Amino acid sequence: MRDINEHTAGEDLIIKTSVRLMVPFIQVFGLYVIVHGHYSPGGGFQGGVILGASFILLALAFGMKASQEYMTVSVNAVFNNLGPAIFVGVGVLCTLFGGLFLDYSALDNLIPLGVVEWRSFGIFLVEVGVGVAVMSIMVLLYWNLSSGGAMDEGL
Repeated sequence: MRDINEHTAGEDLIIKTSVRLMVPFIQVFGLYVIVHGHYSPGGGFQGGVILGASFILLALAFGMKASQEYMTVSVNAVFNNLGPAIFVGVGVLCTLFGGLFLDYSALDNLIPLGVVEWRSFGIFLVEVGVGVAVMSIMVLLYWNLSSGGAMDEGL
């Protein structure tokens, strides 16, 4: 009898090749959605979901152990903390330079680029933080749910 963790949904050459070809394009599109989120529809949450889905697609096609070669548990833990740190860090910088939390115009006191430029750059940084956090949480949720909670025991 086979262990459920040994079975992958894509034990097929066509599926594995398709996933190997699609994942880089999916990830570039996810980054595009994050980067252009403050100018157009999309943003950190939507781009993070797309990036997370690309790693889940790798896990479905190649297995969880193979997918963790692309993003290890320790790298995911770093992303899990880095995303909220970017978000909160931008907000704290705004308060330290005399504004309200996430009042990007206060960052003009840090480097005088102009209020409009700092608002654009500030929301960009927040979108990046949200995207990184959503991606890592999605991947972590998939790993925990698909392993039946045995993540801390190793796969």
